Amino acid sequence: MTPPPSAPPSSAPPSSLDLVRDHTLYSCVMGSRAFGLATEDSDTDIRGVYLAPTPLFWHFDKPPTHLDGPAPEQFSWELERFCELALRANPNILEVLHSPLPLAVTDTGRELLSLRAAFLTRQARATFVGYADSQRRKIEADVRRYGAPRWKHAMHLLRLVMSCRDLLRTGELTLDVGDARACLLDVKRGEVPWPEIESRLHRLVNEATEAEFSSPLPALPDRARVEDFLIRTRRRSALVYGEPV
Repeated sequence: MTPPPSAPPSSAPPSSLDLVRDHTLYSCVMGSRAFGLATEDSDTDIRGVYLAPTPLFWHFDKPPTHLDGPAPEQFSWELERFCELALRANPNILEVLHSPLPLAVTDTGRELLSLRAAFLTRQARATFVGYADSQRRKIEADVRRYGAPRWKHAMHLLRLVMSCRDLLRTGELTLDVGDARACLLDVKRGEVPWPEIESRLHRLVNEATEAEFSSPLPALPDRARVEDFLIRTRRRSALVYGEPV
């Protein structure tokens, strides 16, 4: 669904949350619902990308690079920051680009989504596994302190590395866990001992590392293509909004 275009702003700068309400170019559902792991108690996590009007960057005080809200469990990034993180193969950002549950997409949002392949590289092995390792250390601290992990976190740890392995093998990032749903929910319910989870994680990391060497993905992102999109988008915004706001 394409929202109606925003009207040019008044002379007053928009508030931070107005940037999300009036200038979002893409939003989607993330979390367990996007991963095919939702249960009755699952939240609805919303993630999005907004385009701050170009004249806002002409002030000393720049528009925010990210914002919480206005809805509960909602978080958004300004387009440039979003692209910067995607070019670094940030796992959370890449997953937002591949959500199977879009909520709103403008013409510019569709152009952003058409660039998904430009961000996917073999660098995902380092960023996904690196993020997973930081989460594993936090879980191990919980095990030492409480005698057990936070089972939901353990489930998503396995899901993340599984997703990375499959991305490197196929060149495509698929969020829905498919046939792995049952075994992952067993982990969430605390039915799989932590040592077994560690063993699975170790195996998945090894499989992801092996997949990197024969991956169909390029070594580096198409930065020039993404930058061209960003420049053209900023220029269009400047023409629409004209004078500084």
